[in-house]
Amino acid sequence: MHKSIHGKILTIAGSDPSGGAGIQADIKTIAALGGYAMAAITCLTVQNSLKVYDSHPVAAEIVSAQVRAVMEDMPPDVIKLGMLGTAEIVESLAALLRQFPPVPLVVDPVILSTSGHELLSPRGIDIMKQDVFPLTTLLTPNLGEAAKLLDGPEITTVAEMKQAGERLRALGPESVLIKGGHLSADILTDVLVCSEGVFEYSSPAIETRHTHGTGCTLASAIATGLAQGKGVLTGVEQAREYVQKAISAAPGFGAGNGPLNHSVFLD
Repeated sequence: MHKSIHGKILTIAGSDPSGGAGIQADIKTIAALGGYAMAAITCLTVQNSLKVYDSHPVAAEIVSAQVRAVMEDMPPDVIKLGMLGTAEIVESLAALLRQFPPVPLVVDPVILSTSGHELLSPRGIDIMKQDVFPLTTLLTPNLGEAAKLLDGPEITTVAEMKQAGERLRALGPESVLIKGGHLSADILTDVLVCSEGVFEYSSPAIETRHTHGTGCTLASAIATGLAQGKGVLTGVEQAREYVQKAISAAPGFGAGNGPLNHSVFLD
């Protein structure tokens, strides 16, 4: 018996040849949750579970051409942005998206590597804040990304996460989910700031090194929920449940920070 497909999601992000993050994680997540994945590649990375060795951005006009081809033929129900790589790509995409009817937009601002290396120039970040944030339905930064976007100090507490979420939402996004996975605690908390209020989502920390691509996976899972008619609150709850299951069932591949098991299903 085949499983029906519900919801079309266009992910615009970089490629991870090891399959744990980026476009590959997005597609696997969307498929596992019953959506239809379409993809435009922004960067070709050279990476595995140990590290990112190199990154080669795709020309901005090629990225936009990929997106336009999809938008004109199979308009997505939701668009998810991941690693964009260059200011030119950010600028081109922002201009292109304004040419089409508004589509819910989930933005995972991949601007820093795990080691703190910049993945998007200050100009690219400025363009994102000015031209992309006003189009954004949900912004999903981790603690380092939130601090970078606000040009502020390190975020170390749940109270500071709430303040950061409020400040980021004031820049244009309808909702902001600050991810607390990098906090050092037995119970990890994410904070959602939206029109309905401020919400905390807590779950026990899982002792594992296999968390590669967690941010990509969470954002794609939320995007799939939105494409299937769920609101932001329900979409975030279900996406967090999916990620928790995917981490717990990680296959143990790789000598470093290995991938999740994207084949898990929600009940």
